[in-house]
Amino acid sequence: MTIHWCGTGLSAVPGLRRLIEAGHEVTVWNRTVEKAQQAVGDLTGDIRPFDLDALQAALNPGDVAVSMLPGDWHVPVAKACIAKGAHFVSSSYIAPEMRALDAEATRAGVALVNEVGLDPGIDHLMAHALMAEYRASAAFDPANTHRFISYCGGIPKQPNPFRYKFSWSPLGVLKALRSPSRSLKDGAEWNVDRPWNAVSRYDAPLALPESFEVYPNRDSLPFMAEYGFGEDWRVDQFVRGTLRLNGWSAAWADVFAEIETLSGPEGDARLQEMSDTFWAENAYDAGEADRVVMCVGLTAEKDGETVWNKTYVMDAWGDERGSAMARLVSIPVSLAVDAALNGRLAPGVQAAPSDPTLVAEWLGTVGTLAQHLAIVDHTA
Repeated sequence: MTIHWCGTGLSAVPGLRRLIEAGHEVTVWNRTVEKAQQAVGDLTGDIRPFDLDALQAALNPGDVAVSMLPGDWHVPVAKACIAKGAHFVSSSYIAPEMRALDAEATRAGVALVNEVGLDPGIDHLMAHALMAEYRASAAFDPANTHRFISYCGGIPKQPNPFRYKFSWSPLGVLKALRSPSRSLKDGAEWNVDRPWNAVSRYDAPLALPESFEVYPNRDSLPFMAEYGFGEDWRVDQFVRGTLRLNGWSAAWADVFAEIETLSGPEGDARLQEMSDTFWAENAYDAGEADRVVMCVGLTAEKDGETVWNKTYVMDAWGDERGSAMARLVSIPVSLAVDAALNGRLAPGVQAAPSDPTLVAEWLGTVGTLAQHLAIVDHTA
């Protein structure tokens, strides 16, 4: 069986190299062959220009295709996999068009695996682990008042005046800032049109406690069912959000103000111009360390008293292995490839696994990728 790895961008290489070095048969597909050769040419010569028809022709039953391509390509590659009886893996969120392929993939007996990178991905594993432990505890009671937080951010290891550095396209970051969010706050649905209208402080229980700015992103509410929150549970807070260095919202105030004024083709052109400037002024220098911080926590209260309160905490930074972002995104993707090849994933469209064995195995690997990974028990 062959792994067809499509895309060798900045966040793809460590997982790809892991699979090649493990002896798997891997074909690398990239829109620019020369860039792929720079990334993994020392390990393999099987590098081909990406073409969907050529990829589908090369797929065989039981193969796995990995899409680390721009999001528009995920569904076409997944459809090619279904047609040829191959599995599919991506680190991206499950789009409605991907979800719609579930019945077809199940009939074909293939797994379409998504959300197995950093965020989404590792955060899901932490949430499943916390929920399983809580459900098995004596404190478990749906009538408890529950609060759940999941915050993650890629930030510079050495803070800069802009309070941020770009490890991927600034244009994507700018567009994300225009997206609304939906979460639970004080027991009610909380809808926010812009992230900067919802920035709050979060004290992260790191090895050396540190505070950050955080804000909700995307739509958190579908993940309540994904993580196993019952409809009869009393939930006061449920939020998945982004973590930033303190001072970020002040440093970006002018950016927020200008974004609000942009619309139409001229606005898109200005966004691209801003993106180009940010990339020139605030990209990581060669060898400069990035940092990733993730905190996933679950709290349960009964009659005003905390009866269960634990937080998964991860702190990772770039080192001789390369950037923290790259290894934390792509190595979990490679773990999903292994699981698909070994028949450990059910057919159909799915996110990061909730199976306790896989969760424990994958988090064990994550522990080797981060400089700090711990579960903090606030009730102990």
